[in-house]
Amino acid sequence: MAKKRLPKAVFDYIDGGADGEVTLRENTRAFEEVVFRPRNAVSVKNCDLRTNVLGCELSFPLILAPLGFTRLFHPEGERGAAQAAGAAGIAYCLSSFSGYHVDELRKVTKGPLWYQLYLAGGRAVVEQSLERAQKAGFSVLAVTVDTNTPGLRERDLRNGVPQLLSGGLFEKLPFVPPLFAHPRWLANYLLDRDVMKFPNIVVNGAPIGVTDVREMLRQSVVDWADMKWIRQAWRGPILMKGVITGDDARRSLDEGAAGVIVSNHGGRQLDNSPATLRALPEVVEAIGGRGEVLVDGGIRRGSDILKAVCLGAKAVLSGRAYGYGLAAAGAAGVARAIEILRSDAERTLVLLGCSSVQELNRSFVKGRG
Repeated sequence: MAKKRLPKAVFDYIDGGADGEVTLRENTRAFEEVVFRPRNAVSVKNCDLRTNVLGCELSFPLILAPLGFTRLFHPEGERGAAQAAGAAGIAYCLSSFSGYHVDELRKVTKGPLWYQLYLAGGRAVVEQSLERAQKAGFSVLAVTVDTNTPGLRERDLRNGVPQLLSGGLFEKLPFVPPLFAHPRWLANYLLDRDVMKFPNIVVNGAPIGVTDVREMLRQSVVDWADMKWIRQAWRGPILMKGVITGDDARRSLDEGAAGVIVSNHGGRQLDNSPATLRALPEVVEAIGGRGEVLVDGGIRRGSDILKAVCLGAKAVLSGRAYGYGLAAAGAAGVARAIEILRSDAERTLVLLGCSSVQELNRSFVKGRG
């Protein structure tokens, strides 16, 4: 449905990855390499998917991952995603590059809200952004550490995204006709004057625009030394997002993080980096129970969520799965995507012979073959 509704350039932004998209494919393939070891002849009368992550009660082990530019997918954007997450009893993590202000999200949900941080705009700008997020009731900060430079997303180049965003008239023209094949999307885009502004990153009194993003990312690389002032600016728990090795996991906790998110940015940064599910056991072992371990990348089914939990993750973050739903039908599409994942997870848990996700461990899975 999303592919039908969106221009190719926008759909490919959701769907695509970096370079040859090797890591993008491996993220999902890794889940296929893990099979279940169920406990049969077990009657499961009640199925409890609930868990708690950093003080946030979740109805099942899912957090909606931060996605930038979602107002471009659908006018409801982050507001619709947050509303659906809250109604489902799960957390929503907002990207710094959000089309809606943090206060707008708090108005539409009483559910847990997390804030994902890029150091866009410099320290003073970031500190102001964090203060606004905390006042709005955001409880957990996810610091993204895998964007030393923007990844090369070849689909964007083929679709003319750089020209559409910042090129001159004659540079744009070859890439404009496909937009007219999606009149409803185009009308919404043209009517939404704030679709390409980011109100949570305010520089010189004004929200930044889309043309500023790539250069800001190049100039705003997170360094371990930044953790000192970030911890001072954020009063709640911090997760380091983009950890893929045991060494970085240990360093994260040493620098004051409460846990890590095992992530390769959904295969959108360094291609040929490890699939996150394969990296998860190393990170879990390195953390050794001293902090929370979460994982994202490749989550397409509720059974994938349970495989990650079996391998040591407290919960998962998923982006594309609800991004497709948002693009297809706004908040209703996100709600449907969440329900697909929830019902699949519940059915899988029953078939495993478990009454609670708290019972899951590595004995319930093994490698294929």
